[in-house]
Amino acid sequence: MAMSTFFSNLSTLQIALLVVFLLLQLFFLVSICLLLVRNKQQEKKLALFFGNKEARDLESILVEQLSEIRVLDQEIQELFEVSNRLRDLSLKTIHRVSVERFNPFKEVGSNQSFCVALLDGKNTGLVLSSLHTREGTRVYAKPVYEGQAKGFPFTEEEKQTVIKAIHSHK
Repeated sequence: MAMSTFFSNLSTLQIALLVVFLLLQLFFLVSICLLLVRNKQQEKKLALFFGNKEARDLESILVEQLSEIRVLDQEIQELFEVSNRLRDLSLKTIHRVSVERFNPFKEVGSNQSFCVALLDGKNTGLVLSSLHTREGTRVYAKPVYEGQAKGFPFTEEEKQTVIKAIHSHK
């Protein structure tokens, strides 16, 4: 009953002010709750940004990040140089191989003679030829430079072996 007598003694203006005051308090309470939620979200973002380190000034963190980026950039440059050296070295290894057997004497014998082409990534290397006859076997080596004879002309069998070697990896 005390509450009803309290309200009966108040004027309409006072009741209206009381309602407005209560609504303002409710608005401020909701605003405080929303701000607390936003604050927690900001704290999570800052923890991620600062990497769980002590929150110093932003300039020192950016300078530290810049230093780390420079170190990483130097390491990337070193890896790039190593990669280029490996690529250059790999071009000097044997990439293409072809073996052809043939009979140098059309009427007599069988395919006991052969040619082997060993070429690097730039089609440079050598051709080994073995000619087998009744009297013996002879072996010849001829240089190949960029797919062409260098210093010694190729026989028809050697030309075909080099061509097959060049096209063996395409």
